[in-house]
Amino acid sequence: MESGNKGSALLLALAGFAILSVGDGLVKSMAGDWPGTAVSALRYVFGAIGLAAAVAIHHGRSGFVLPRPWLQLGRGFSVSLATICFFMGAMAMPLADATAILFTSPMITALLAAIFLGERTPRAALGAIALAFAGVLVVLRPNVLELGLAAFYPIGAALGMAMLMIFNRKAAGAAPALVMQLLIAGLATPILLAAATLLHLSGAPQFAIGMPSTEVVVKCLGVAVTGTVSHLLIYLATTRISAALVSPMTYVQLLVAGAISWIWFADPPDGATFAGAALIIAGGLWLWRSQRVRDLGGAPD
Repeated sequence: MESGNKGSALLLALAGFAILSVGDGLVKSMAGDWPGTAVSALRYVFGAIGLAAAVAIHHGRSGFVLPRPWLQLGRGFSVSLATICFFMGAMAMPLADATAILFTSPMITALLAAIFLGERTPRAALGAIALAFAGVLVVLRPNVLELGLAAFYPIGAALGMAMLMIFNRKAAGAAPALVMQLLIAGLATPILLAAATLLHLSGAPQFAIGMPSTEVVVKCLGVAVTGTVSHLLIYLATTRISAALVSPMTYVQLLVAGAISWIWFADPPDGATFAGAALIIAGGLWLWRSQRVRDLGGAPD
């Protein structure tokens, strides 16, 4: 029975992480039709409405609370930064490249945890961080001159995700999981709407917002749905087995992103992407293993 639970949990996690990349493919398919800033704002409008309905059904009025407001605002800002930067990056560069760079987030989280939470950084974490950022340089090398600053959008997304992890740790237990998801969406939505508006008013052509087509609106709804479903599947997986076992499954995103990039956009990953992704994955697994050993009471690497 335990083996069956573990197998089903891993399948849930794999499906959840794969669906995340499907949503990213939808984002990339809107490149040139609508700016990433506007897509991220509309995606969270849909997400916030759906989550509000879910909270109302499951928790009633008691679910609409705002515990520890400043931490919740930090969570909203962090996910806003991550979403805008990743959507802009996915539109500007190959999806596999943007996804690979996003996976430096755990290493950035380890650095921020040492700085802001006073957590001791094991030697393995420092090695993993160096390995992952070497991977970023390899992935970016063919793109920096062609894309300019846009090549660094995924690094901003990774920083936003790392900040979110730090704020999540500080806010843990403040409310039920579904309410916490609503809080992050509810606070990210006005931030994203304000950012999209201000960048539109800047006059920069890449941020200009026109009237979206029906196709764009439907795709934004699809991104919101895939994001919600994927997070639900991953959450269900963690209720059956430990998060430590679920965590490595996240790398299926890279495989699916590479396949989508190749099949959907006729943009197969090149040697630099494979090499850089391998370094980033190696750094992530090294960090994961060192943290798991420490959690089990062993000596850190």
